[in-house]
Amino acid sequence: MGLFDWIKRLLGIAPKPKNMFVEVDFRGRPQRQSTPEKPLGDLMELSRRLAKPVTDMQLTPVRYDKFTIPKRSGGQRQIMAPCPKLKEMQSRILHRLLGGLRAHRSAMGFERDRSIVTNALPHVGAAVIVRMDIRDFFPSTDAARVHAYFRGIGWDTEVVDLLVKLTTLDGGLPQGAPTSPRLSNLLNYLMDARLDGLARSQGGVYTRYADDMTFSFPTDKGNHKTAIVSATKDIVGEYGYRLHLRRKLSIRRSHQQQLVTGLVVNEKPALPRKLRRKLRAIRHRLETQGQATLTEQQLAGWDALTQMIETQRTPKNKQ
Repeated sequence: MGLFDWIKRLLGIAPKPKNMFVEVDFRGRPQRQSTPEKPLGDLMELSRRLAKPVTDMQLTPVRYDKFTIPKRSGGQRQIMAPCPKLKEMQSRILHRLLGGLRAHRSAMGFERDRSIVTNALPHVGAAVIVRMDIRDFFPSTDAARVHAYFRGIGWDTEVVDLLVKLTTLDGGLPQGAPTSPRLSNLLNYLMDARLDGLARSQGGVYTRYADDMTFSFPTDKGNHKTAIVSATKDIVGEYGYRLHLRRKLSIRRSHQQQLVTGLVVNEKPALPRKLRRKLRAIRHRLETQGQATLTEQQLAGWDALTQMIETQRTPKNKQ
């Protein structure tokens, strides 16, 4: 038994699946009242659900415009923007097919009633926080897994082939398609469940916001964080992913500033103090000089974010 095998056994991690592309979580199916679920079916059923003629679905052009945007951490992020007709079809798939399916509770990004605040809240006041980042998350989510998921929830081969054609590009999920974030959450239900189990085995908490994974622990004991990183690398690798372990691995303790999806969580979710001071200075310049590095509209966006943070970080029963 190798070192990593011993670590996985110690932490109670499930064994590697025989084929990562056929792992389909049927708990993600839409729930129905009283009657057993029937297979979702053929092109005519897809047409009914999307409210689109079969020929319109089949003739939807699969074209993307490629451009780049700067990453917050440096470098450029490639965006594949679908053409208008494809984007409209993907939006229908998102809302009419994917909307009723269930992602794991640890998936916080792009889910209804979840946000960067709900992603941060479980980690408030932790003794230690470990953050890891998945490389090229959407393109690395293999089209074969998309195929297996749609087939597993009951669509026939003809429908599955069409849905894969409309939602994937170059063998993965295109970053920029409306369907990609939700599909990535649905496909990774089992991965999230395993990582959640990994955290719980050490008394900790796990959440994921797109490619950003966060583990936190109430005590800072020994070097089990090293084991967590190694085990996480092993688990995500089984689903076709690789971690950024040089620049994107962060281990922060309670005496340091702990950030989760851009929010400080040492005491409560909040924007970093340096950023809050900068925004106050910008507001002052706008009020006294009429111009600053941000426009009034941009500052209003920050105000809206601040209000969202204050609202969502307070439990409803305390409001």
